[in-house]
Amino acid sequence: MPVITFANTKGGAGKTTAVLLLATELARTGHRVTVLDADPQLWISRWSEMSGEMKNLSVISHVTMASLETHIRENRGNTDCFIIDLPGTKSPLLTMALGISDHVIIPVQGSAMDARGAAEVLEHIAFLNRKMNMAINHSVVLTRVNAMISTRSMLLVKALLAEKNVRVLNTAIAERAAFRDIFDYGGTLAALDCQKVSNIDKAMDNVRSFADEVLALLPVRVVRSSPQLKLFGRKAA
Repeated sequence: MPVITFANTKGGAGKTTAVLLLATELARTGHRVTVLDADPQLWISRWSEMSGEMKNLSVISHVTMASLETHIRENRGNTDCFIIDLPGTKSPLLTMALGISDHVIIPVQGSAMDARGAAEVLEHIAFLNRKMNMAINHSVVLTRVNAMISTRSMLLVKALLAEKNVRVLNTAIAERAAFRDIFDYGGTLAALDCQKVSNIDKAMDNVRSFADEVLALLPVRVVRSSPQLKLFGRKAA
């Protein structure tokens, strides 16, 4: 029952989009996913209300520092994976979520402002490691990347992260209309109308690669998901 937290103290980094893409892909492949929506903008919750009941995926709204651990405790029996969508701010809730996470994913666009927001999360993880001996696994995912062009600012962000020995996922989340439209129409990528939204197949390929890479970073856990047992996380050697 891994806990994955998405964090960047700057809003607009593509955090909520990354949460939704990962959650829907994991649910599509049979994992029972609970999204804990702690972002006051409630984009995931609004998407959920528009989409209606979805197989293997539930969303809990208005999650706070006081309720976070209770939600996890009460839902651990019917969940294979929790995904936390944090506010785009630095707060005590950030500290709590980082501390209970199996993996923290930090979305970053190719901009200095996003990089600063990511740096605050990285500094907080380092602080918890120093002061409380908490080794928190974490990675950066590049978001809203032009599928055809590597911009100068994006290359600078990559270089900066490499200098600090920060793991950057090989799969970047591309800038695609389909990733915006699921918030407008509800549902999943597969349910979008290909007559209205372009390159849905490429968007789905991008999300599959992203989800596979995230799963490979998680500790192996055996989870019970009817009708059979399966491994959650990276494959055993």
